[in-house]
Amino acid sequence: MELVSRFLPIPANSFFLFGPRGTGKTTWLTECFPEALRIDLLKPEVYRRFSARPERLVELVIGGPAAQVVVLDEVQRIPEMLNVIHDLIERRSGQRFVLTGSSARKLRRGGVDLLAGRAVLRTLHPFMAAELPTFELDRALDRGLIPLVLASPDPQDVLAAYASLYLEQEVQFEGWVRNIGNFARFLEVVSFSHASVLNISNVARESQVQRKTVSAYLEVLEDLLLAYRIPVFTRRARREVAVHPKFYYFDAGVFRSLRPRGPLDRPEELGGAALEGLVAQHLRAWIAYSTGDFELSYWRTRSGVEVDFVVYGEDGFWALEVKNSTRVRPEDLRALQAFKADYPECKPLLLYRGSDRLMVRDVLCLPVEDFLRRLTPDQELPG
Repeated sequence: MELVSRFLPIPANSFFLFGPRGTGKTTWLTECFPEALRIDLLKPEVYRRFSARPERLVELVIGGPAAQVVVLDEVQRIPEMLNVIHDLIERRSGQRFVLTGSSARKLRRGGVDLLAGRAVLRTLHPFMAAELPTFELDRALDRGLIPLVLASPDPQDVLAAYASLYLEQEVQFEGWVRNIGNFARFLEVVSFSHASVLNISNVARESQVQRKTVSAYLEVLEDLLLAYRIPVFTRRARREVAVHPKFYYFDAGVFRSLRPRGPLDRPEELGGAALEGLVAQHLRAWIAYSTGDFELSYWRTRSGVEVDFVVYGEDGFWALEVKNSTRVRPEDLRALQAFKADYPECKPLLLYRGSDRLMVRDVLCLPVEDFLRRLTPDQELPG
């Protein structure tokens, strides 16, 4: 696969770069900093060397060839190195440190705050449609947009092994889960909650584990950057709204690979969840790469009226509904119209699988593929 430029802006100072495995952190950093001093803590011999004595980093940085940038891959494997890096940043003001990680769990518990704001946090997401020379919606819904998967000659095989990679190299290695079989079963069960309101009690019952265990498993998933929850939009609420968040796997292809399929599964139901998740991951990437301050949430009343996404910030306010259908029906617009009645300041958008741009009952209806292709950071949502 040819090298694809990413939208992530390069910070001017030291920074953390988080992102799930395979999202292209190493490739992006190699392109941005070809002359950097690199230390890969995934290599067993490198890991053993620095875990035994983290201060060896000082000897390497000061005694080695001059390098303006020092890159440490998978720094979460040795959180104690943050103390050393903090000291180096204080002593060597002209040097930048880039610390990558596919898990925030150990750093969150082991002391990211030790850097005291001297390194900003950035996140690399799967590809956005606008980053790719060619983007096909159906293929993205089936395979997702993880660079590691798209670059493989056998993308389905890579997706099938993707979750196992985390189970073996992160969950088991760090001992975060006592019963790996229960956790693997949970990964499948919670896939039925993708793009849905999360009911932890139901997931616990289906997974055959305790509710508090499911809560701990969800925390592991989020710390590994494999999943996220989006909250309910509650600003200036005029009616009672739901309290539970919605759950998403971070990539449509990963969701597809983990979701069991059987005779009772309707293709349109599976496709609808995958499409909503694909839009969600694009909106998260757009927010992460833009300089504006936006929040992503959803809206749902106690009576069940729901808008899939609300994007709210100082520079814009949008309500988005995603429909896996090729035509717009009157009932598809009701939730957006209800939200617009409560929040007349918002711009309502309906994204659907058709090919025409329509204005129906004061709601702009856009082909979802065109919307994703035109979604770029620091630009308003396509409309």
